[in-house]
Amino acid sequence: MKKLLLLTISLFIFLTSNAQNAPLSIANGGKVWSSLYQQRAAEYKALCFQAYNLAKLRLDEALKHKSKKPLAVVTDIDETLLDNSPQDAVRAINNQEFDLQAWKQWTAKGIADTVPGAPSFFKYAASKGVAVFYITNRDEDEREGTTKNLKLYNLPFADATHIILKQTVSSKEARRQQVLAKYNIVLLCGDNLPDFDALYDNKSNEENRMATTEKLRKQFGSKYIVIPNPSYGDFENAIFKFNYKLTGAQKDSVIRSLIKLDK
Repeated sequence: MKKLLLLTISLFIFLTSNAQNAPLSIANGGKVWSSLYQQRAAEYKALCFQAYNLAKLRLDEALKHKSKKPLAVVTDIDETLLDNSPQDAVRAINNQEFDLQAWKQWTAKGIADTVPGAPSFFKYAASKGVAVFYITNRDEDEREGTTKNLKLYNLPFADATHIILKQTVSSKEARRQQVLAKYNIVLLCGDNLPDFDALYDNKSNEENRMATTEKLRKQFGSKYIVIPNPSYGDFENAIFKFNYKLTGAQKDSVIRSLIKLDK
């Protein structure tokens, strides 16, 4: 009996040790590097500054013209204004897939850092009498943590009217139209292309997304301000054909089939 118990304990230690030391999937390994880039690369910071410097120039141009409606800027929250890389990194480095419960535990804390350049731009917009609307696909039960996080950095318009969360669908078009009914939206800021235009809704493959981007090319840097996010988004969903049940091994197989390699 003693020998059997010792064997069982030894086997458990062996299996758990190997599980912890198992190599990361290609997908999660990539997410670790992406989070590291977001947290440590001066190039990432420079790109964000570049985006928000351009946003300020475009806003200043818009302020020179008369408008029948009050002006507004619309922004996404995650990876556009708030930096969630610590949550992304801890999942990836432990070879775990996205988990909604873990995500909501993170957002409830309301402690995410800000994306470089974002707070100063939105505060500048507010100082010029421009309303800021936060259109996000966070759920209604994340409102308290989200509001807490925005207020942590004294961000303007951090209230129930201007924080517009997901209610039934992920598409942001109806919510943009809700703002457009009373305001002239002069800029949209986001890290994911559906943050900008309904043409990106339900684009299930890379080809459609590329074609739409080509069609809208004049809007980028003009009305649409894109913040870099190599960690996640619809680019990833399109690659995996919006199949959220793929295992790490299945994702790796898709990545190997699509990546261009030197011959």
